[in-house]
Amino acid sequence: MSRIGAELAKTSLPAGGSGPALLLQKIEKEAESVRLGGGAAAVDRHHAKGKLTARERIALLIDPGSQFLEIGLFAAYGMYGEYGGAPSAGTVAGIGVVRNRDVVIVANDATVKAGAWFPMTCKKNLRAQEIAMENRIPIVYLVDSAGVFLPLQSEIFPDKEHFGRIFRNNALLSSLGVTQIAAIMGPCVAGGAYLPIMSDEAMIVDKTGSVFLAGSHLVKAAIGEEIVNERLGGAAVHCEISGVTDHLMPDDKSCLERIRSIIGKLGARPKAGFDRAAPAPPLFDPADLRALLPQDRAKPYDMYEILARIVDGSEFDEYKAGFGKTIITGYARIDGWAVGIVANQRLVVKTAKGEMQVGGVIYSDSADKAARFVMNCNQKMIPLVFFQDVTGFMVGSRAEQGGIIKDGAKMVNVVANSVVPKFTFIVGNSFGAGNYAMCGKAYDPRLIFAWPTATIAVMGGKQASETLLAIKVQRMEQGGTHIDAATQQQLLEEMQQRYEKEMDPLFAAARLWVDGIIDPAETRAIVSKGIAVAAHNPEVPAFRSGVLQT
Repeated sequence: MSRIGAELAKTSLPAGGSGPALLLQKIEKEAESVRLGGGAAAVDRHHAKGKLTARERIALLIDPGSQFLEIGLFAAYGMYGEYGGAPSAGTVAGIGVVRNRDVVIVANDATVKAGAWFPMTCKKNLRAQEIAMENRIPIVYLVDSAGVFLPLQSEIFPDKEHFGRIFRNNALLSSLGVTQIAAIMGPCVAGGAYLPIMSDEAMIVDKTGSVFLAGSHLVKAAIGEEIVNERLGGAAVHCEISGVTDHLMPDDKSCLERIRSIIGKLGARPKAGFDRAAPAPPLFDPADLRALLPQDRAKPYDMYEILARIVDGSEFDEYKAGFGKTIITGYARIDGWAVGIVANQRLVVKTAKGEMQVGGVIYSDSADKAARFVMNCNQKMIPLVFFQDVTGFMVGSRAEQGGIIKDGAKMVNVVANSVVPKFTFIVGNSFGAGNYAMCGKAYDPRLIFAWPTATIAVMGGKQASETLLAIKVQRMEQGGTHIDAATQQQLLEEMQQRYEKEMDPLFAAARLWVDGIIDPAETRAIVSKGIAVAAHNPEVPAFRSGVLQT
C-alpha cells in the first residue's frame, strides 16, 4: 500500500490556486436564487392556500438531521427566458433518507408556473426514475402540477424520452419490485394523473389535492357538463366514490408523516456485496480542493494532490504506475468503500522546443492501461470512480500509426460494458471522445457531478473558434468576399465568447449533462452515498466486453 504524497506533506498549496473557490462563490450565489423557485411572492400565495413548498415538503419527509443529495438543481438554468424561466425546471429531485432508508424524492414546485411541465421537467423526472430503477430504491412523488406547459407541448409529448416515458417507467419500476408512493398535494391533471395512480399507493390531501383527466373547463367544452373541480376529482370523490386513491389526508404534514410510516415498514432486501472497511479521513484536508487547481487552467497541477485529499488515509494501490502516465489507475477506499480510480493526469514533458504541458491527453498506452484496469475492477466487483480532466485522445501521424483509434475504442468498449457502479466527477476539461472514454453521461454513471472548474465541449474554445473562423473565411473568400484582419479578429472573439459560454458547467447542468455542480470538498460524501445507494441492487450481471481490437 503506497501513501499518496508522503513526500507532499511539506508542500504548500499552489500559489494563486484559488480557481475552484472563486468559481464556487459564483455557483453558490446562483444556487441561492434558484432555490427560491418562483420567488417570494409566489411562495406567499402558495402558503396562503395552506400548502407547503416543494422544499419544505422534502425537509419534513426526510429524517431529521439527514442530508438531501439534490439532483438537477440547475436544470433549465438560463432556458425558457421568453416564458419567464423555469428555476430548477419547476421540480425538486434527489436522494434522501426516510426512516433510515435511501429514497428518491421528486416534488413539483408549484411556485414555478403552477408546477407545469417543461421539456427539462420531463428530463429531470426521467433522471430521478432512472436512479430509482438502477439502484432498486423506493421513489416518492409529491405531485402538485398544472400539467404540460402547453406552449412547448410539441417538445414534451410524443417522443421516446418525452412525457409518456414517465408512465412507462412507472410500470417497469413496479415490475422490478421498486416501491413507488405518490402524494397528490395539489392539482394532478390530464396525462399526469397516471403517474400517482400507477404508483403502489396514492394519497391525496383534502381540499388542495385533485386528480382528473380533464378539468371542469375542458369537461364543459367537451361534453357540456358543468361541474367544479372539487366535485369532479377532489379528495373525497377519489377516496370515497371512485376508489382511485388510497389515503385521504387532512393536510401536507400528516400526508408526509403517513409516507414516512409506510416506508418505515418496508421489508429488507438482499444487497450487493461491495466491500467496506472502517472509514478513515485523508491525510490532507479535503477543503484544500477548493484552492488546489490553478485559476489559469493552462497551468499544470498534480492529480495525485487531488486524490490525496479524497481517498482514505491518502493511501492508494497504484496499477501500472510507470506505464501510460497520462491516466492514473489504482485501488483505494473512500469513506471505507473499496473503489477503483481512473483519473487523468497532466504532465510536463521535454520536447525539442523545451518543456510542454500534456493536458490530460489520452495516449495509446494510457488507454490500454485504463481498459485493462476497468476490466479488473469488474472482475473483482469493485465500483469505479472517474476523475475527468481530459482534452481527448492524442492526434497526429505518430499516434494514428500507433493505433490510437484501436486503443481508444478498447477503452470506450470496456467502460460501456462495465457492470459495476460507476461515478464520474468532471474536475477540469471534458473534451471530445475523452468525455466518453472517461465515463461521461452517455456511459451510464450512477451519478455524475461537475466541479466549478469543469469545462465540457467537443474541444477547447480557442481551437473550436479558430476552426470555425477558418471555415467561414474560406467559404466567404470562395464567394468573392474578402475579410480583413480586423474583421476576422472580431468574428473570432464573438465565436469564442459564444463557445466558451456553452462550455460553462452551468450550461451543462442546465441540460442535465451532469447531475449538479458541487463543492469539491463534497466529493468523498457523494461517492460514499452513491455506493451505499448502488448496493441496494444486488443484481450485478457478469462482465462481457464483446470484441476488442488487440
